[in-house]
Amino acid sequence: MARPKKPSGTEKRRKAHALGLSAETWAAWYLRLTGWRILKHRYKTKSGEIDLIAKKRKTVVFVEVKARKNRRSALEAVTPASQKRISRAARIFVTEHPKAGFFTLRFDVIIIRPWAIPERIENAFEAWE
Repeated sequence: MARPKKPSGTEKRRKAHALGLSAETWAAWYLRLTGWRILKHRYKTKSGEIDLIAKKRKTVVFVEVKARKNRRSALEAVTPASQKRISRAARIFVTEHPKAGFFTLRFDVIIIRPWAIPERIENAFEAWE
């Protein structure tokens, strides 16, 4: 009997990318259902990418979405390096959209887990200099 073939690195990356896109879609719908308006989806800059940028009343949030099996591994995946990258990209967003500077700016994390309602962690981290 032939052994099942192990997935290649490329195949694993493709699956992870598809899972990330799906998680971002779920997170965007969750935000919309709770009254947020999505301003940008996958906002890309030279410094990095922000998964979602959303606005509600006088608050703009920069959201990092993590799809993991448990909360702990999702939070561990938001490393200081990724926080710096998101902070730099957020600074670029505010430079390109000066009106955003008049709003309360915040960094949130949304955790997407199997068979669970998305979990939003407000003020998950502070902006890096």
